[in-house]
Amino acid sequence: MEKETHDKEAFHAIQRIKEAEKKAREIIQEAREKTSSEMVNKAHKEASEIKEKFIKEARERAEKRKKELIEKAREEMETIRKKSEEEESLLREKARSVMSEAVEKARKKLREFLEKETL
Repeated sequence: MEKETHDKEAFHAIQRIKEAEKKAREIIQEAREKTSSEMVNKAHKEASEIKEKFIKEARERAEKRKKELIEKAREEMETIRKKSEEEESLLREKARSVMSEAVEKARKKLREFLEKETL
């Protein structure tokens, strides 16, 4: 009988060990799944943060480039405006001198014509 009791105790001990092992495996699996899920969530969050950081940097670079291009266009526009004003001034001066010469020439021809007619 003592052997039977001992065998029953051993059997129950083995059963409890198996249950404890099963429980341990479940806890380990749960921990793996939880850790895996947490790691996936953490990785997703980090990826989102990195993505936002790169998007922000790209926007800043684009805005800076845009401002540079606008400033360059303004400078070019100012250069073209000044050059146009200079050309306009030169053309006006040339037109004045040509006009003066044309008026003088027309006056002389008119005088000659009038002098011939009066003779």
